[in-house]
Parts: sequence; C-alpha cells; structure tokens
Amino acid sequence: MPAPLESGLDRLLDDAALRRPLAGRRVALLAHPASVTRGLTHSLDALAALPDIRLSAAFGPQHGLRGDKQDNMVESPDFVDPLHRIPVFSLYGEVRRPTAAMMDSFDVLLVDLQDLGCRIYTFITTLRYVLEEAARHGKAVWVLDRPNPAGRPVEGTTLRPGWESFVGAGPLPMRHGLTMGELARWFVATLKLDVDCQVVAMRGWQPDAAPGCGWPLGERSWINPSPNAPNLSMARCYAGTVMLEGTTLSEGRGTTRPLELFGAPDLDARAVIAEMRRLAPDWLAGCVLRDCWFEPTFHKHAGKLCNGVQIHVEDPAHYDHAAFRPWRLQALAFKAIRRLHPAYPLWRDFPYEYERGRLAIDLINGSPLLREWVDDDSAPPAGLDRPAAADEAAWCDERRPFLLYP
Repeated sequence: MPAPLESGLDRLLDDAALRRPLAGRRVALLAHPASVTRGLTHSLDALAALPDIRLSAAFGPQHGLRGDKQDNMVESPDFVDPLHRIPVFSLYGEVRRPTAAMMDSFDVLLVDLQDLGCRIYTFITTLRYVLEEAARHGKAVWVLDRPNPAGRPVEGTTLRPGWESFVGAGPLPMRHGLTMGELARWFVATLKLDVDCQVVAMRGWQPDAAPGCGWPLGERSWINPSPNAPNLSMARCYAGTVMLEGTTLSEGRGTTRPLELFGAPDLDARAVIAEMRRLAPDWLAGCVLRDCWFEPTFHKHAGKLCNGVQIHVEDPAHYDHAAFRPWRLQALAFKAIRRLHPAYPLWRDFPYEYERGRLAIDLINGSPLLREWVDDDSAPPAGLDRPAAADEAAWCDERRPFLLYP
C-alpha cells in the first residue's frame, strides 16, 4: 500500500524543523474553507494552536476566507477574526491585490489554497499578485502545496498576450496540470521575481493513480474550495463547463450539480448531443453524456424548466482520465448549438470579473479564437484542434522544469 498523502499543511504542522525558519517572524495565512488538515481542522485554527507560530493576519481570496459568497463579483469585506483576534483582509473586496498596509502586517505569508487545476480559477491570479507584492515589499511566501484534482492532463489554447485579466493570470492553457506550488515556481521564473518563495511539497501525491487521477479518493474528504465546486466530478469538468459563464446557457448554478451540466428552456438536448456526435465523435471520449431536465433555483433561468446535458465522469467503467477532454467537449456543444440554431443568442454580454469592454467568453478563453471558431459555420473541428494541440505540446515542454512530483 502506498503511503497516504500528506499535504504541505500537514507536513508543516507535523515537523517542527520545517517551521523553525518561521520562529520570531510574523506569519499571515491566505486560505479558504478547503484549507484543512487531514482531520478537517482549518489551517487558521491549526496554525494558531502551535506555540512557535505567531499569526498576525489572514487573507481570503474570491468567495472569502469562509467561502460564503456564491457568485462572481460578490465581494467579501475585511473583518477581525472573532476567535484569534487578528485582521482578516479580503483580496476580493475593495482590492484584489494586497495593499502596502496589508503587506506590512506580516513577514511570511503562508498560502494554503486548494485549486481546481483550471486557468480561470482566480486563486491562481491571487497567487501571482501576492508573489509580485512580496517581491516589491521584501516579504517571504511559503506555498503549502495541495493536490490538483484535475491531475496532469493539459488542454486548451494558451492565453494570448494582452488578454491577461483576473481570470487569466498568464500564458497558461485552460487545463494546466500543475499544483499551486508548481505554479508559484513557474510565476517566479517567468515573471523574473526577486522573492523568497518556498514550496512545502506534498508527500505521496500520485496524480496518475486511478480512480482519483489527481485527487486522493478514499484518503481525503472533499471540501468545497468555492461554493459551486461540490465534488471531484465538477473539478474534472470545470476546464470546459466554466466557459458556460460567458454564455446565456445555465451552467447548473442553482442546482445540486453546478458546472457538470448545461441547458436552457429552449434547448433540445438530444439534438445537441446528436450533432456533437456527428461533428467530432472523438471529442466525446472518456465520459457519458445524458440529456436531462433541471430547474435552477437561482442564477440564469431561475425557476424555469431547462432541457440540458449532464457530463458524467464518475463511473470507472466509462470515465477515461487520459481521453476525457472537457474543453473540447464544451466547445463542441457550442458549435452544435450554433449549427442547429444559427441565430441563437449564445454569448452573454455583461461585466465579467471587473472587465466591461470585452466579451466574457473571450476573457475566459484568453482570446477570441474559440468564439470565432464556433461562429464560423465553415470552420471544421480541426480549426480549433490544431492550434490547441500545438499550444498543449508547447506547454508540456514549458512546464517540465517546474514539476515537483514526477
């Protein structure tokens, strides 16, 4: 039997020698609800219980330290932690980049964030911002590493220059296959940051081991890192279904399976699936698609009966981790809808993550390439597959020096 997984947090808590460089220094923590020990104690409480750690502040990313904010552009306030009596600063409130006053509250920042392995997940951008500000203010950053539940597969086009945003921290593909610790190493190198950045690596992470293929099934409880990330199935689908945020289709918010399904009241789900199979059947590999009905209780199409498609990736008899390509699958669904209904109002035009001048679907994808492919009736599947495959191969080469878990 392989040794059970130890997160960076668990290792820091268990090893006084690892903590020794923190002695006498003011320590802050950047965390969210999934920042827990193996025994489900939150990292803030676990660190505060150590006599050799002096906690001086805490930070919360999007959705807050407590994870209470449901949607995008719903901000969290600063507050004083009622138990530990330290300031808790919001990095998704009045500011998204820590201010000089916030940086002055600590000497070392511990980053303990569970990621989903997708470029658009804003915790990645928050990691970049705190590294940049730490370099500017002479502070140290320790990343307490955690598993990437989507594992090592890479998929999607690379974010193009000029398309950086809060949902696009840099030239990454949609599904990058790195942990937060590995991303930190990549940021420091590519941004040429002069910063004391250390990674407390995991022990025992096996990203290719089934059935979890990135997530240690049977070893760790799943805690939502954000309110609509309820399970491993969502994490596997997310690199594709997150694009639904830039459309008029429901992504299942307001249901019990958000970001595993999509639909709308005027959709013919069976026709969409049939058209997807006709256009590019190999893009549907590794999963099972099922037409379904759902009624969101809030968000898009709230209170309306929607016909939709659920992406099933939980059955070991049908799920193939290496073959499943959620980004291509969701792009193909858009293409099928456009082919069936050329005038369908697919793209949502609204402020998205504080961007008001560019379409959300383009911000999400880091360029207009995918949208233009969907809207071009003459563009075949190869028109998207070729540039994506080239970007994916280049990224696999680029990320290799930063991998901590071969």
